[in-house]
Amino acid sequence: MTTATPAESDSSPGLRLMELLDLLARQDTPQALPDVVALTGWPKPTAHRMLTQLEAGGWLVREPDGRHFALAPRLLRLSEAALSSSTLQGVRHAVLRQLVSEVGESCNLTAMSGADVVYLDRVESAFPLRLELRPGTRVPVHCSASGKLFLAWMGARQRNALLDGLTLTRYTAGTLTEREALEAELETIRRDGHAVDAEEFVEGLVCVAVPVFAPGQRTVRCALALQAPAARMGLAQARLQLPRLQAAAQALARTLG
Repeated sequence: MTTATPAESDSSPGLRLMELLDLLARQDTPQALPDVVALTGWPKPTAHRMLTQLEAGGWLVREPDGRHFALAPRLLRLSEAALSSSTLQGVRHAVLRQLVSEVGESCNLTAMSGADVVYLDRVESAFPLRLELRPGTRVPVHCSASGKLFLAWMGARQRNALLDGLTLTRYTAGTLTEREALEAELETIRRDGHAVDAEEFVEGLVCVAVPVFAPGQRTVRCALALQAPAARMGLAQARLQLPRLQAAAQALARTLG
C-alpha cells in the first residue's frame, strides 16, 4: 500500500481531487475517511469534502457499510479508455519508427494548436547530426511544412482569420513573409497534396509533410513529416520519399477512429 501524500498547499482544488483519485486508485482496498486523512495529511473536513465531491461526481462509490469509498464504474471506464488510448499511441509510434527505418531520417506527427503547430510524436534518425524536437514542441505555422499543410486544408474563412492576426516572422532567408506569396504556395500544396519546408524555419533543414485524414473524410487531423539536414538529404531527394510517407499516413489514419 502506498503512503505518498498530495501536497495540499501546492495544488489547485481541481488538481487535488485528481491527486486524491490517483492515491485511492493505488490502494489495495476501499478507504474510509480516517484512512484518507492518514494517507494525505489533510484536515478531516478537507478530506471529507473531497470524498463527497468525488462521490457526487460519480468517481467514487460507498461500500455497503457506508464508510468506505471504492472506485466507481465511471472511473473504471476512464481507466479503460486511457489504456486504449495508450495502446493507439504505441501503434502510432511504431508506425513512425518503421517509417524512420525506411527513409533514414527523422519523422514526426503534428497537429494544429491555436496558431501554432505542436509535435505529438517524433522518432529521431540514428545520425548524430539532427535537430531534436520533443513532443510538445511548438513551431510556427507559416514556415513549417506541417503548418502550411494545415493552412492549405483549412476553410477559407478560418484560414483568413488566422492569417489576418498572424505576423509572418522571418526566420531564414527562405521564410515567406509576404501574404500573397504564402497564399500562392498554399494553392500549390492543395494541388500537389503535400507541403515542403525549403530551409524556411531553420537554415540547412528541409522537410516534407503529408496529411493524415480522418477516416472516410477529407478533414486533415494530423500531419506526418520527414525532416532532414539539407547537406544529407536535399529537398528533391526528400520528395522521393513521398510514397512511403503517404503509406504511413494511411496507416496512422486507421488509428484515429
